[in-house]
Amino acid sequence: MTTVITTRGLEVRFGDTVALSGVDLHVSAGSSVAVIGPNGSGKSTLLGALAGTLVPSAGEAAVSGAGSALVLQSTDVDRSLPITVRDTVSMARYSSLGLFRPFGVADRHAVNEALSKLAVDDLAGRQFHELSGGQRQRVVVAQGLAQDTDVLLLDEPVTGLDVVSRAIIFDVIDEEISRGRTVVMTTHDLDDARRCDQVLLLDTSPVAVGPPEAVLTEQYLRRAFGGRFIRIGDELLLDDPHHHQH
Repeated sequence: MTTVITTRGLEVRFGDTVALSGVDLHVSAGSSVAVIGPNGSGKSTLLGALAGTLVPSAGEAAVSGAGSALVLQSTDVDRSLPITVRDTVSMARYSSLGLFRPFGVADRHAVNEALSKLAVDDLAGRQFHELSGGQRQRVVVAQGLAQDTDVLLLDEPVTGLDVVSRAIIFDVIDEEISRGRTVVMTTHDLDDARRCDQVLLLDTSPVAVGPPEAVLTEQYLRRAFGGRFIRIGDELLLDDPHHHQH
């Protein structure tokens, strides 16, 4: 398999604070990675380094092919902006078009296809800020899809969403992987992490990386989360007041 994401000794600092260190990761085309860890463990920082929005302090982060699209939570978007759903998704095309080149057939197709896949095409004329939380999240994922990159970087794409929006987003993720796109997503949900081919368990530096069954063990979870999870029978659940398990 072709490797599309490679990090070697990746470290990111903010001033004197080490946000992320010692990350060695190899991700193949058409596969998925869940990045899991407590708040402040470096999950979003890793996505920023892979997207090129954060510059490594040491080591390297390389994404080959047609680059990456970073999809943040919709709660990070200014809700007061007077912008329609279609305009929000269309913004994805400006990075390759430039601001002053007109949309072409391929651009319109990419936007329409993304709107349709996330089941927000019927909302295209609505104002973004009028939508429910689940609908807004589907729109920002559609924006990521419309960039037509080889890699999708998703920052907690389904946290706190309704059942319908969660299902739609996961169906789209599965479909994109089957088409050869690579997906890296951060999550606090152990069940969501188990859906992925690889899991990177972070606590500023990697605690473990590998298949879900090898990483999501009590030994490694205790090392990363301390006492912040509970056991119910054979099930381990994160005991995090900000991110409830679904």
